[in-house]
Amino acid sequence: MVTIYKLLCFLSLLFVSGYADEFLNVPIGLTNFNGQWELVSENSGVSAMHAILLPKLNKVLMYDATVWRTSKIPLPPEKMPCRIANEETGELDCWCHSVLYDYETAKLTALKIEHDTWCSSGGLTVDGNLVGTGGNGKGANTVRYLSTCEKCDWREYPASLADPRWYSTQVTLPNGGFMVFGGRGALSYEYIPTEGQTNKNPTFFPLLQQTRDLLNAQTPFVIENNLYPFVHLSPDGNLFIFSNNRSILLDPKINTVVREFPVLPGGSRNYPASGMSVLLPLRLKLGSLKKTNAEVLVCGGAPWDSFYYAETQKKFLPALQDCGRIQINEPNSVWKIEKMPSPRVMGDMMILPNADVLMLNGAKTGTSAWNDAEDPNFAPVLYMPKGLSGQRFKELAPSTIPRMYHSSAVMLPDGKVLVAGSNTHDGYDFNAKYPTELRVEKFSPPYLDPSLAGLRQQIVDELLDKVISYDKQLSVKVRSNEPILNKNEVKVTMYAPAFTTHGISMNQRLLILGLVDVDSNAWIQSRVHNLIVKAPRSGEVAPPGYYLLSVVYKGVPSSSIWVQIK
Repeated sequence: MVTIYKLLCFLSLLFVSGYADEFLNVPIGLTNFNGQWELVSENSGVSAMHAILLPKLNKVLMYDATVWRTSKIPLPPEKMPCRIANEETGELDCWCHSVLYDYETAKLTALKIEHDTWCSSGGLTVDGNLVGTGGNGKGANTVRYLSTCEKCDWREYPASLADPRWYSTQVTLPNGGFMVFGGRGALSYEYIPTEGQTNKNPTFFPLLQQTRDLLNAQTPFVIENNLYPFVHLSPDGNLFIFSNNRSILLDPKINTVVREFPVLPGGSRNYPASGMSVLLPLRLKLGSLKKTNAEVLVCGGAPWDSFYYAETQKKFLPALQDCGRIQINEPNSVWKIEKMPSPRVMGDMMILPNADVLMLNGAKTGTSAWNDAEDPNFAPVLYMPKGLSGQRFKELAPSTIPRMYHSSAVMLPDGKVLVAGSNTHDGYDFNAKYPTELRVEKFSPPYLDPSLAGLRQQIVDELLDKVISYDKQLSVKVRSNEPILNKNEVKVTMYAPAFTTHGISMNQRLLILGLVDVDSNAWIQSRVHNLIVKAPRSGEVAPPGYYLLSVVYKGVPSSSIWVQIK
């Protein structure tokens, strides 16, 4: 009896202090609804090797590469003349390789790219415009810009970067600027210069050299496993950088490694082994001196030599089935290992607005690269970071479309996930076992269970301040069916959209804002609750720019509204 009494007292204290959801998992993982797939388009125009949701336009930018000189959307007359694909022969390329996809109507807007974007990187500026870096050939040293307006098109500067950036990673900094790390043959990093400027010299980065795999001295087959490194901005302003199986914390202000983490065992996690990684949702506590804890999750990948066997023998080794989770702003941190329901390589990892994580796409055997994988992994997996150990994964409803190499995923404002791409071929091939994929799907996660619709709050758009300041209070008004919203069951989240390509989700970030108060006094007259939250304190916690703001009640998120913090 004494033990039960103590437990009840402990639970009561959790609710009173506002920490109940740190201890108790939300009920969404228990719903019998395992998600739902819908086919929303037969033709995305281009195979979506790269994808990102753009603010202001509310469209998804998709692009692949110019090297193949084909797509399923020709250049319209207003985009002429055609691109010169071969200067020696004069061969012309009259196809689009980049589109804006309207996720509500599936309408395509054609864009024109000159310099090859194959396996490039990107991120959004403070004003919501796209800055992309690198690619193949003449695109490797290119910085390109796309403003978010209806008539805008790409602006390209092919000599801006000091090193070629093919398979590199771009990260947004606390001041809204960018750095780019790695790339094939580039064991370095550099700051992205202002538009039209040129970098002279990169900074050598030993971690990339130390994590580059070769088969052996007798057979110098280059496996790499250090491309598209995972880079996450820690809330202390340092950069967590993971390459192959090793990771460090870098202070970008003084270009100094401030911490080295233990090796993550089990295999390799970066291209071509191509695992997945996110910075887990950041819970912001009230009080300027409160520390923000930060954890990184790394899942899947492949044995270190898997690419060799796939590329030379078409022997496809099983992908990795484990995840590693680590605190990145604590000294002496160690990896905590968990096991996914199935192996996965080349998957995508999306942070949902209710702070769960969705894993989808990819394969169960092989690696990235042309025709180097088999056994598509059709079933998404929900990961619940606050769940009990051993109970954090839930396998969801499978798709019927293989999403292998060069797939992508995008979080949408309505809470659905747009899924596109997949091209395992050097060119467009619609008759292969795993054909070049132009179909677009949407996946509804379990929180969109129709039986939970009554829990979905509606943000009063016209009463929301769309531009917010650091460390200031913000009022978020929601229309609700509930006369009282329990403060312990309410979260307000801000999501920075990911640039997804090759299983990496650059600059993806979700913040759980400090909740000051829930005022329900006006509900009887207006059916509206007033939520008072505290904005992020600095650019280290939330780089300036556009975020999707959502109100989550009992694990069910509202539709999101764009806000800008600066």
